[in-house]
Amino acid sequence: MQKSPPSRPDTPCVAVCSTTFDDVCRGCGRTVVEVANWVFMTEEEKEQVWTRITAQGYPRRNS
Repeated sequence: MQKSPPSRPDTPCVAVCSTTFDDVCRGCGRTVVEVANWVFMTEEEKEQVWTRITAQGYPRRNS
């Protein structure tokens, strides 16, 4: 039996957008390029981003 993907929103955005100090958003953990291209990414690409950011403790609602 195939495991279903985790239930989560379509985007990691938590409306705490800030890339003041580097190119990584302090709210969702995505790079500026990932944020800009999110709607054009394949499901596989999005899954790779989700895997990385959740492993890093994102998304964060209180940055």
